[in-house]
Amino acid sequence: VQLVESGGGLVQPGGSLRLSCTASGFTFSSAPMSWYRQAPGKERELVAIISSVGGTTHYADSVKGRFTISRDNAKNTVYLQMSSLKPEDTAVYCCHAYDYWGQGTQVTVSS
Repeated sequence: VQLVESGGGLVQPGGSLRLSCTASGFTFSSAPMSWYRQAPGKERELVAIISSVGGTTHYADSVKGRFTISRDNAKNTVYLQMSSLKPEDTAVYCCHAYDYWGQGTQVTVSS
């Protein structure tokens, strides 16, 4: 099983980024997928989750209205579109499925 994230980087407050996570080694279309993040000195927190067919999503209150999770089952990829980014969104973002984790991608929001 592999989960490979991409799309992180440095962005100014108010900016946008789109993270991608491409999966392999399991039946992606059957798996709920989620994004977590962990900031230095803080516990890992669930950011967003999407059902296997994409009909149901859930967001942390801290990102609701700013982040959008989506998936393309034909590409085995889940996305996290992040807008109106704030410095407090700075963290390593990881995707997750079942018991599997990606290596994470760093998002830094700073002027």
